[in-house]
Amino acid sequence: MKFGVIVFPGSNCDDDMVHVLGDVLGQEVVKIWHKSQELPAGFGPEDCIVLPGGFSYGDYVRAGAIAQFSPVMQAVKAHAAAGGYVFGVCNGFQILCESGLLPGVLLRNGGQQFICDNVWIKAVTNQSPITEGLTVGTALKIPIAHAEGRYFADEKTLDALEQNNQVLFHYCDSNGNETLGSNPNGASRNIAGICNETRNVFGMMPHPERASEEVLGNTDGRGLFESLLAAAGAAV
Repeated sequence: MKFGVIVFPGSNCDDDMVHVLGDVLGQEVVKIWHKSQELPAGFGPEDCIVLPGGFSYGDYVRAGAIAQFSPVMQAVKAHAAAGGYVFGVCNGFQILCESGLLPGVLLRNGGQQFICDNVWIKAVTNQSPITEGLTVGTALKIPIAHAEGRYFADEKTLDALEQNNQVLFHYCDSNGNETLGSNPNGASRNIAGICNETRNVFGMMPHPERASEEVLGNTDGRGLFESLLAAAGAAV
């Protein structure tokens, strides 16, 4: 399985993602500049395009609003339409929503402040490649770093996401309980991550790549990547 990490002006988590995918998990990974009009030769539906965290285009207008128009996004959309995997983390999630690859929007945090902290999330379904290897309901400690991380959608969309098992993660406390205090940004229904209807496009605000190796004292995020690799039949 190959990974392509998109680099936008203002991306700052691209090297973190490349390190985890390549050095920690031993996968083939390349960077893809945002002005590229096509993906590297050899990328197919079994491969994954990653939109990393950061502040693409300085978050001007709103997070992800300008990045959605980068030339590479047409290739990303074509990859997704062909069944290829697309994974957006933090700013990448914002870009996926702005570009229409995922429903809903990411709004300013409820407290109107940037939050950088460790939070707890739990998988609420196994029906996606990045969660099928996780234990539903088990709390995972994953870092967040965002100002516009409050997931929002209208009630009809939220109901459809839940009915279709497209909600991947909920914010929770260390015991897996969902409380007002465990929702760091005021996200609708405690949603921390979702997927599309065909379950090949995923987005989440927390950063699993920042919790994927022993040297950092936290490997809770590694299971998401290992789950995706197992689903794709790749060796870890």
